[in-house]
Amino acid sequence: MGNKAQSPTSEADLPHIGDMVTPDFLHQIREHLGREDKVALLASIDDVHESDVAEIITLLSHDQRASFMRLIGTDIPAPVFAELDDGVRDEVVEHIDIDTLVAAVQELDSNDAVFVLEDLDSEEQQEVLQKISPSDRALLERALEFPEDSAGRLAQAEFVAVPPFWTVGQTIDHLRESDDLPAHFLEILVVDPRHQPVGVVHLSEVLRTKRPTIMQDLINDDFTVIDATEDRENVAHLFERYHLVSAAVVDEDRRLLGVITADDVFEVITEEAGEDILLLGGVGDENVSDSVIEAARGRFSWLFVNLLTAIFASLVIGLFDGSIEQMVALAVLMPIVASMGGNAGTQTLTITVRSLATHEISALNAARVVYRELGIGMLNGVLFAVVTGFVGTLWFGDPMLGVVLAAAMIVNLIVAALAGILIPLGLDRAGIDPAVASSVFVTTVTDVVGFLAFLGFATLFLLG
Repeated sequence: MGNKAQSPTSEADLPHIGDMVTPDFLHQIREHLGREDKVALLASIDDVHESDVAEIITLLSHDQRASFMRLIGTDIPAPVFAELDDGVRDEVVEHIDIDTLVAAVQELDSNDAVFVLEDLDSEEQQEVLQKISPSDRALLERALEFPEDSAGRLAQAEFVAVPPFWTVGQTIDHLRESDDLPAHFLEILVVDPRHQPVGVVHLSEVLRTKRPTIMQDLINDDFTVIDATEDRENVAHLFERYHLVSAAVVDEDRRLLGVITADDVFEVITEEAGEDILLLGGVGDENVSDSVIEAARGRFSWLFVNLLTAIFASLVIGLFDGSIEQMVALAVLMPIVASMGGNAGTQTLTITVRSLATHEISALNAARVVYRELGIGMLNGVLFAVVTGFVGTLWFGDPMLGVVLAAAMIVNLIVAALAGILIPLGLDRAGIDPAVASSVFVTTVTDVVGFLAFLGFATLFLLG
């Protein structure tokens, strides 16, 4: 597939990166679209990096995007397809013919080709695969058999592998003469007759060693092999922990399927971090390019859950309606306790979810981290109890009201700290992504406990 060795490129031919997508440049693109000037449009994006072309397409309106693809759909650089967000790519694919899509898939690296194919509907996916050469089709179909977020999908089938009995001279000659090599690589895999990886040799070491030396003598057996079914988050953790440049991916029989490189893992880390942020906010995998209806539908479910939890918190308040009627100050002050608890719980939750994602929290240190958060909750609870107690006393001229507010603050910040760490830990232990459901549960706990503690203490010590 793509990523074959390429001829040298002059500095003048290099694409401009990061400085092209400006308001003026985007306005120029829109003017070309308005005039349907294909020549000017192609000239404008000729030296633009594919990532920037993808950004331009994303920034265009729906109608402008359709016009863009109608004008240069057959001339669009293949790597652009891999850089587009899923929703935008689906829209772009609708405006190109199947032969253009096939040509793009064949030009891409195998893992990027899989990334494009996996979002097509099954009928269109099969149509594209049928038009690809049998050898490339077998590679792509094999990759598509693995789970979507697995190492098998992430691996690229383009790599350099040699037998252990080859000499350094044979290896160098192979690298010079073969037309079917990756454009960029830093490591050479050594495989046995069963095509199982037995080690890795760094390219720099090959270049520094005399030609008669056999590759077996250069093997660095301290290398990482990843199962094709491994989750890509765990793959990213391995790369970060062991400072990997690349890693071999093997099937159930430990035969070499491909390699994962650091640049692919960087994308995974970025995507997973963004995904966790979106999930914490209850917006799933929403993109700014999604339509109003799609975005609203995605947000509705969690807003509905939030409504139910808000009703539950209101029911708790309703239990103390008599107390509130007798002392209006309670209605004024009770949101302070709930709000502080909610924010404190969110802080702990954010740290916990991030630590779970990066494997900083495990069964080995979970108890210590829980006690740490409990200590933070207690310390902040006491500090803010002093502040809010003083404010309550000064505001309403009632020292006992200040004491009640301070006591409720201590209780709720301690509970917030525990909820912020125990809820995501519990969900993670149950096999549920803690980023998905934790925030609603933590907010509910802090609201209910905040109202219950403040109004309960007030009923007992002020109105009892």
